[in-house]
Amino acid sequence: MEKYNEFKYKVISETKDGKTKQLYWNIAFGLQDVDNIKPSEYMLQLAKENVEGKKTYTEVYKQIDSYYKESTHINSDEREADIVSARIVQMVSSPTFRFDYNTLKLYHKHLFEGVDILVSQKYIGNFRDYNITKSEPILDGDTVLYSDFSMIEDTLRYDFEEEKNQNYTEMSREDILKRLATFTSRIWQVHPFGEGNTRTTALFIQKYITYLGLKDMNNELFKDNSKYFRNALVRANYINIPKKINENDEYLIKFFSNLLYKTDYQLDNADLDIKEK
Repeated sequence: MEKYNEFKYKVISETKDGKTKQLYWNIAFGLQDVDNIKPSEYMLQLAKENVEGKKTYTEVYKQIDSYYKESTHINSDEREADIVSARIVQMVSSPTFRFDYNTLKLYHKHLFEGVDILVSQKYIGNFRDYNITKSEPILDGDTVLYSDFSMIEDTLRYDFEEEKNQNYTEMSREDILKRLATFTSRIWQVHPFGEGNTRTTALFIQKYITYLGLKDMNNELFKDNSKYFRNALVRANYINIPKKINENDEYLIKFFSNLLYKTDYQLDNADLDIKEK
């Protein structure tokens, strides 16, 4: 039986590579920028200790969780950034995935359970049952039209089924970029949750891209360009005929090109602002 030992399951353990750990923290901290929040100095110190191998992800999470449970004066934005960042690191570092729209619910619950993100906790990990708008600075205060709450589940089921039927092995590089941009844009436009949609979508897409075997990503992109990522999603889903503005996914495609193929497109938020046109 010893000859079969090499085929036994192996327990997934935390990487010891400091450079990889730093990349995970950069992704997590960068994604908080989509909501204009920053991690605390204490969280940055804990992350540094993790990168240096002094603390595990689990120890970092337990320590930051205890810190906020015991604190009497809490900066709610920092608490959100700290807790969610620690949870994102745990998720992006784990080579696990299931392609299903319910995975969005599970990721949302994992990221935001017990965190005040301005919606009732009953909506954490559950699709919204109300309709929403959001004033976007790059749209001069206008909003993207999100899916009606009554159509969320059916729309996601359709989008995921359509994506499941794609054959990426037969696509050109340009077609891969276009398809990933389209799929990402569609699930984001549904905006199934009351808050936390962009961070949940970003986490899901990173895990999905890895699942597709496209592992050599320039994930540093999320460190400084997460707000561009969100604004690109906005422009991919905004149309205004009187202003002669059509849905435009070129910005999102540029982002994915830099992410997957390490091209060097300039990602400038000013380019997405309709007031600049």
